[in-house]
Amino acid sequence: MSLASWSNCLECRRAVLLLLLLTAQARVAAQPTSLLEVTATPETLYVAGVLGEGKAGLLENEPGRGAEPRPVPLSSLNGPCQFEVAVPRFLDGRDRIYSSFQLARTGADGASRPVGARRFAHVLRGISRNSDSFPVTRSKKGLQVQMLDDALELGVRHAALNLNFSQLVQRERQPASETWTLGNRSFAFDAGYVAAMDRQIKTLSEAGATVSLILLAYESGDPALNKLLLHPRYDRAGPNHLGAFNTVTHEGAERFIATIEFLAHRYCASNYPHGRVANFILGNEVNSHWFWSNRGRCSMEEFANDYLDALRLASTAVRKASSSARVYVSLEHHWNIRYPGGDAQQAFAGRPFLDYIHARSVEEGDFEWHIAFHPYPENLFECRAWNDRSATRSDDTPRITFKNIDLLTAQLARSEWRYDPPPNESYSRRARRVILSEQGFHCANDPEGELRQAAAYAYAYRRIARDPGIDAFILHRHVDHAHEGGLNLGLWTHKPGSVADPDRRRRMYEVFQKADHPDWEAAFSFALPVIGIQSWKEIETP
Repeated sequence: MSLASWSNCLECRRAVLLLLLLTAQARVAAQPTSLLEVTATPETLYVAGVLGEGKAGLLENEPGRGAEPRPVPLSSLNGPCQFEVAVPRFLDGRDRIYSSFQLARTGADGASRPVGARRFAHVLRGISRNSDSFPVTRSKKGLQVQMLDDALELGVRHAALNLNFSQLVQRERQPASETWTLGNRSFAFDAGYVAAMDRQIKTLSEAGATVSLILLAYESGDPALNKLLLHPRYDRAGPNHLGAFNTVTHEGAERFIATIEFLAHRYCASNYPHGRVANFILGNEVNSHWFWSNRGRCSMEEFANDYLDALRLASTAVRKASSSARVYVSLEHHWNIRYPGGDAQQAFAGRPFLDYIHARSVEEGDFEWHIAFHPYPENLFECRAWNDRSATRSDDTPRITFKNIDLLTAQLARSEWRYDPPPNESYSRRARRVILSEQGFHCANDPEGELRQAAAYAYAYRRIARDPGIDAFILHRHVDHAHEGGLNLGLWTHKPGSVADPDRRRRMYEVFQKADHPDWEAAFSFALPVIGIQSWKEIETP
């Protein structure tokens, strides 16, 4: 080859390389400016994205700064480009894994304006202290436990316990307080309350039960504590004095994170010295928020935005302690309609709420969360769920009860609803799991009340026994409660004149006890003619 030919060949190569470079730049420039991924490792956060033409800044926002944003500039970027910025995970003791990240451009007026959605750390690599797998139990039988010894006699495999932040959290440290350090601050917790939870959790988990904590924030008699724990828009006119969590203010977000970290590290620690908690349920029946998770009158979107922030903070805090423990959204049975006892500013349908938080969680960095559902019969005073008229087989069913519970798991199994598993665990997306964390069956005060109640439990248990998307069926309640609006939901009656002191076992007690035994069919056979079927195969999920 002559020198001239060689030179021409080099020029051709340069032209091709230049064309490829310009094509690549044009391809990048054509992509919408956005953050694509935030990865957390033990020491570093990696923020990756795409920037079109022009300049932009990468900003960090601490949690709880929604009302008073104080973005911290991290990097200046020149587009078009693909970028990855490495950020030290810890700054002055603060764990930035809870922060959100945002691209912003400066306008002609000098004001900084966000570009695209904010993004949170959602790819979490090697951050969990405990890598034990999720516990496996031999059945779905569960109970909201009141009496430990009786629960063990019943052979419960799943146990749900309420945990009230207002009883747990202390504003100031006492000599005997339990403590947890977050950043450079120490947070205090009531040692007596913690010890009482330890006894229950350790007893149940060591007996082989999977324990779920239902995390609640009741209004307390201490206004200063309420200000820290309850959402700033909590309305005392709400009937049950249960508030939405305060992750809106910086002080509230810090205390919320510290509380979840304390619980997760205590009950997910290696070898489980205080017992093991596998599931953390955030709030109660949040689609009827005015009644059970109050943040004042608000739209579904306003409630969902704040709830999603709390859900993400809780999920991250739990994941720091355990690679397998799960966080759940709590919903009652109104699916395509809202609770009729509330207006549009007090309640909303479950399905559009889930659609909204799913879309938002994907937009801001998809993460693992699951569903704690309450498929009570359509009429809480009528236990025969097989007669429910508002639980239909169509996508627009007003309610989801035990009659059509498989519609819920079918929706969550759809590809668009799946989430990415932790890195290195699987290449396939996973379906969100379901636990039925609260539901009960009213015993009417008539000669056949106990028969119908026991049959209703048998029906419900066989409806979900073979559904692969449902992990637990947790009955409410252990003992009738005098202040539950006239409902008699217990395995036990309560003593006359008491609130919830056990009196005698109902017929449902033995049915519950036998539900996961080899001879369950003999124990359940009485219910077939009550329900109006010949075989359990008629109602079981295939």
